[in-house]
Amino acid sequence: MNVIVQKIHKDEIAFNPEWPDADLRLLRSDLPEPPTLHLGEVFSPQWADWISSAADCKGAPADYVVAAVLSVCGSLVGNTRWASPWAGWAEPPVPWFVIIGNPSAGKSPGLDAVLVPLKKAERAMREKVQGDLDDWRAKAEVAKLAESAWKEAVKAAIKAGDEPPARPASANPGDEPAMPRLALADATVEKLAVIMSSQPRGTLLARDELAGWLQGMSRYSGGGSDRPFWLEAYGGRSYSVERMGRDPVYIDRLTIGVLGGIQPDRLRSLLIKTDDDGLLARLMPAWPHPAPVKRPDAQQDDAFLDGALQRLLSLQMPADESGHIRPWFVPFSEDARELLDHFRKAVREWEADAEGLLLSFIGKLPGVAVRLSLVLGMMEWASQEAVEPVEVSINHFGRAAHLVESYLLPMARRAYAEHSGSPAQRSARALVALIQEEGWEHFTARDVRRKQRAHLQDMEAINPAIKVLETADLIQPVEVPSGPKGGAPKRLFVVNPAVMEGKNEQMATRG
Repeated sequence: MNVIVQKIHKDEIAFNPEWPDADLRLLRSDLPEPPTLHLGEVFSPQWADWISSAADCKGAPADYVVAAVLSVCGSLVGNTRWASPWAGWAEPPVPWFVIIGNPSAGKSPGLDAVLVPLKKAERAMREKVQGDLDDWRAKAEVAKLAESAWKEAVKAAIKAGDEPPARPASANPGDEPAMPRLALADATVEKLAVIMSSQPRGTLLARDELAGWLQGMSRYSGGGSDRPFWLEAYGGRSYSVERMGRDPVYIDRLTIGVLGGIQPDRLRSLLIKTDDDGLLARLMPAWPHPAPVKRPDAQQDDAFLDGALQRLLSLQMPADESGHIRPWFVPFSEDARELLDHFRKAVREWEADAEGLLLSFIGKLPGVAVRLSLVLGMMEWASQEAVEPVEVSINHFGRAAHLVESYLLPMARRAYAEHSGSPAQRSARALVALIQEEGWEHFTARDVRRKQRAHLQDMEAINPAIKVLETADLIQPVEVPSGPKGGAPKRLFVVNPAVMEGKNEQMATRG
């Protein structure tokens, strides 16, 4: 290939390359097809029928309704029941889901099929508590006056040399009744800590768009002080939040489910720009094809879901010997433990063929399957198709493991396709994304380093990425002669116009 370099005037260079046929695979995602979700192989008959009808009614893929159902039901079980395969291993039944699709894919209607009834249940609970809260506020006003009068009496007694009076009972209004919060759209960590301290069951973070939350949580530079909070919220561990000028907040079991949507382009940007596979790998992605555009053939059975949610809300946390409430740990049957052992061995084999974000995702699948097995069992009880499980049976775990292997893992391979490959390939994809974002026609390695993007933060990552793009004929090197003041020649890389053309094609076709 010949590259003609002409000096036009100071600081301006013209490049006239002759490009061979380039390898355009780095400009494509090679997106795998979504796996098929067989509802009857995972859910009990009544739940499978309800999910299918709700999806049809909302004009959404059943995948979105499934993500919402598992997230909501899991969050309502929350800290009342934990799955425990054996001593030393216990999981809160709160799955984290992200549903993926374009704005017209039906994400919000699919989530609303479950979130709207959940909000209705919360509203009814809040109305019941409101009367108690009004009474408490009236007592609190009286308590302020009693407290003030008592302090004045203490001052007077001390001044007179008398015994100070005891604090009157009326100065203590008691604990403020807590308003139930079954789902939250957004809140600061400090606010969430206050809510969780008075709601030991846990709650659900449900947002139409998770992009902002994810970007804050998975940025390489740390994501601020929120990251440790959310790591603990996934595992249901104890946590304390220190507050400026106020007492710290202690939470025995910080358990918060996560559910929301994201558009494919935002997901791609997130994958390219992050090195952090911690919180992102905890989210189970659902990225189906859009549902056909048609009139609904069925109606959503609101009474079925309302009844199931009420049964789940009736669950209580038991108290230990000291009177502290805690989860009821649901053990595994022996044959369920044996199947779990086989599943863990299969996961080890899947890990051998994975790397990066997918490897981190696969490593969490045993815990995910344990969580989902309890959720499925409790859902059957909530629909009155079975008694409350006193143990996780082989049937429960088998269906959960099947969902993981046949659906969640292939869906993760689809969602993380653009984050796959060797470290050099991932860095090369990040460099392509940076070139497209900046609109570069030419650049230097120093230009790339200045941007401090994930996968491209030092020359050990930048040089292999440049080499991959050179081999693919997506860029070509050229040395610019030294200027009048001398110095080493400047090494530029010219960008094949196909790179920007590929960006335009992606914008037109990605979905």
